[in-house]
Amino acid sequence: MNTYFDCIPCLIQQALNCVRLVTPDEAVHELVLRDVLRAATEMDFHQSPPAMAQHFHRRIRELAGQSDPYRDVKDRFNRFALDHYRDLLHWIERSVSPMETAVRLAIAGNVIDFGVHSGLTKGQVQDAVRHALSASLEGDVRSFSDAVRGADDILYLADNAAEIVFDRLLIEQLPRGKVTLVVRGAPVSNDATMVDAEDTGLTELLGVIDNGSDAPGTILDDCSEAFRKRFDRADLIIAKGQGNYESLSEVEKDIYFLLKAGCPVIARDLGCEVGSLVLRRSKSAKTPAVSVGVTSTTASLRNG
Repeated sequence: MNTYFDCIPCLIQQALNCVRLVTPDEAVHELVLRDVLRAATEMDFHQSPPAMAQHFHRRIRELAGQSDPYRDVKDRFNRFALDHYRDLLHWIERSVSPMETAVRLAIAGNVIDFGVHSGLTKGQVQDAVRHALSASLEGDVRSFSDAVRGADDILYLADNAAEIVFDRLLIEQLPRGKVTLVVRGAPVSNDATMVDAEDTGLTELLGVIDNGSDAPGTILDDCSEAFRKRFDRADLIIAKGQGNYESLSEVEKDIYFLLKAGCPVIARDLGCEVGSLVLRRSKSAKTPAVSVGVTSTTASLRNG
């Protein structure tokens, strides 16, 4: 996806939110803001928004003097998500459609993004779960399930720390031995890295690799050669979050995007309402995606 003009004010606000979360030093805030404003004047709008975000996150890490300035907040929300894992799993175990419920919960975890929601609270995460279990789903779970069954090699591209605990709920519904989780190659914002995969137990569940990049998305030209070869070899890609959608939406590959449409630009690009739960197959997939409204999962739970 190209960067729209409307993305620029949002990216600048994200940069300011992020540096304020990392340090209270207003001199650093000013340096980052001025640097981002300069970069915005030279930006190639044919690049995806994660390319711009990668630039300012590198600058934030440099000025803050920390390689992973979000480590504390990632640790805190990883623990929060793990504490609620059994409760979330219970929703799936009681559901007459475990795959759909797992998809919904995985999308609910997409709210854990401190670039967009710098003041996110644990209560808001819980609200997102309740909303995801009852709201309409823009997508076809049956088509997704068929694609999963027909694939022998699936890459699951993670988005944020803590969110990967929600992803685990969906990964556990996928064929064992056929799925590999992919995390970022280096810290950027609160995106998941190998440290988060280890801390949340994902490395004990399935194979985990990194993409060799510090972009908050999957910019293939910026990823390692080893990852690009692995990406090319995969039958199916499951890509979580807005950053992965922004950077991969035009890639010629069979990809399912799972995200919550968090802004008007993304909603317009997807053709849905802001806040929609989205399960969308890439345009280049052999079988066209079908977009349908699916109502309350809670209504389809077994009694008991």
